[in-house]
Amino acid sequence: MKNEKMKILVVDDDYNLTQLIKSYLMPENFEVVVANDGIKALEVFKLTAPNLVLLDIMIPKLDGWEVCKEIRKVSNVPIIMLTAKGEQFDKILGLEIGADDYIVKPFDFRELVARVRAVLRRYSPQGIKTKQIIYPNLVIDLNEFQIRSGDEEVELTRKEMELLYYLASNPNQVFTRQQLLEEIWGFDFTGSTRTVDVHIERLRKKLKAPDSWQIKTVWGVGYKFEVKSNNV
Repeated sequence: MKNEKMKILVVDDDYNLTQLIKSYLMPENFEVVVANDGIKALEVFKLTAPNLVLLDIMIPKLDGWEVCKEIRKVSNVPIIMLTAKGEQFDKILGLEIGADDYIVKPFDFRELVARVRAVLRRYSPQGIKTKQIIYPNLVIDLNEFQIRSGDEEVELTRKEMELLYYLASNPNQVFTRQQLLEEIWGFDFTGSTRTVDVHIERLRKKLKAPDSWQIKTVWGVGYKFEVKSNNV
């Protein structure tokens, strides 16, 4: 039985660049669809249901930030931001609103292909442990990609969910920020450890932690999912 091609949506208003990206991705057995502005990107996304989105920030009609936000309202599909902006603020902002990775222009096209494959490997259903973790006031269900805090379902980005699952799977174990970056974002991630801090802060705001567990900062080291002994 022939394997179905993974579909990549490329969003950029530079026609020549999109054609170059296609020329590198298609020989790697990817199907590529293209949109040249933000409004068209959302239309194509709904019509084609891609497996991954390569999304430029500076696009007309609706910029990449807004497109990313709109996609995240309906899907956890991996998003790699393409940007000429290399400032740390832009990288952190992209990750905060739901992007999974970023690559700064100009980039090596072979690196782009490698990043696409790495992200897809991390997010493929075959690579996710279909398990459920239950603590007081918290249910992490990767079978359904659902998180419940108390009686409420909590909306988390895929990265937030993976980070929470990893910490909760290893109660009372301390992880450095670098360890968490490598485990959740991949060894090839080139961003700052500040990325971990941002995601931990967002998890704390979204979850109603009882006295029996907490996501604790271990000063000078990193973080741990601290659980009282009778709840481990």
